[in-house]
Amino acid sequence: MRIPLSVLDLAPIAKGESVGSSIAASVALAQRAEEHGYRRVWYAEHHNMPSIASSATSVLISHVGAHTSTIRLGAGGVMLPNHSPLTIAEQFGTLASMYPDRIDLGLGRAPGSDQTTAHALRRGPSASDSFPQDVQELQAFLGEESLVPGVTAVPGRGTNVPLYILGSSMFGAHLAAALGLPYAFASHFAPQALEAAVAAYRREFTPSAQLDAPYVIAGVNVVAAATEAEARENLQAARRTIAVALFGRGESLSDMEADVLLRRGAAEHVDQMFTYAAVGDGREVADYLERFRDHVGADELITAHQAPSTEARLRSVTLTAEAMASVAV
Repeated sequence: MRIPLSVLDLAPIAKGESVGSSIAASVALAQRAEEHGYRRVWYAEHHNMPSIASSATSVLISHVGAHTSTIRLGAGGVMLPNHSPLTIAEQFGTLASMYPDRIDLGLGRAPGSDQTTAHALRRGPSASDSFPQDVQELQAFLGEESLVPGVTAVPGRGTNVPLYILGSSMFGAHLAAALGLPYAFASHFAPQALEAAVAAYRREFTPSAQLDAPYVIAGVNVVAAATEAEARENLQAARRTIAVALFGRGESLSDMEADVLLRRGAAEHVDQMFTYAAVGDGREVADYLERFRDHVGADELITAHQAPSTEARLRSVTLTAEAMASVAV
């Protein structure tokens, strides 16, 4: 593919499916992405969400790594204030030792859940205040010089797992620029500050040992199908799923009930999340992704494939790659 594309996999648990089948689907998705030339697959840390199975991010990465050969795998991201930097250094140092030159570590500062769950994680209200310092401590654990005298990450030290700052606001843009790290913007669900954040990041970027020039990854929703009509049906299914996940109060709702939820106000929030969405057949999706890349000035796009079934998601990954193979730079 001439525009670097990657995949964000939330390991969705479809209605009536098990966690085990969701994890098997994640393996199949990574294998399909690898087969079709995607650069990386990332998994996001979320907690207490019945429809998402990617809470134990490093464990999932390890499992998928054992069933793939070349594609990069990583977190998109680990919510660092939920953990100690040493623990994450050890986890991702282990992964890097198992799968050399294939592991990425994207870092965010949000809880990845609601406040009650944050408390269950033993995360205090001020946990995110030390995020910049925690990133630097983690980076040092993965390098050669620990910032904590007498403490070494084993595994971890010397692996130099590449770090990425994730964000949906100006905070992450400023931090990524100051530390000289790649910046991944979550425009697939929080699009509001995309342009301003990318502009600030590029303007303020300071080269580092990891990166000598700005590097921007932008998230975008993708719903590719054989026809535009089928893609629109899959998009509607995705809108229902998200509405129920966010506003369904843990209930299992029918499609009709989910549509009622959308009409009663959920649609405004859900559709804002889909501000950037490539929907249609392969050519329509490729045309949209090319325009989006140019609009944002992104170096890479990470695609969140929204579909109601594993097969539909795999087909979306395939159709997008096949269409993007002919898109000019």
